[in-house]
Amino acid sequence: MELLDFYKAIETKSTDMLQAAMSSNWQAVADCEKACAVLIGELRAQAEAQTLSAQERKEKTRIMQRILRNDAQIRLLAEPWLATLEYMGTAPAGSALH
Repeated sequence: MELLDFYKAIETKSTDMLQAAMSSNWQAVADCEKACAVLIGELRAQAEAQTLSAQERKEKTRIMQRILRNDAQIRLLAEPWLATLEYMGTAPAGSALH
């Protein structure tokens, strides 16, 4: 498996996790999170042996941005009080949602 394939697989699981959260299927969210953890571990191991081209680094950046957006949406669904705090401009430090 190529290094960029790991990023794509993590993105797919992240999207699956968001869809599960949107359906309030928290067991599926937890299962996807575990799968992501395994993929991230494999990615780290492969990253030591492989490098990305300039074009692949750009794609990696796009993938990571989508993963971060998914993560923010999942957190809003899992902890709706964060959205209220963000709206009021009183979100706790370190809880940036964008």
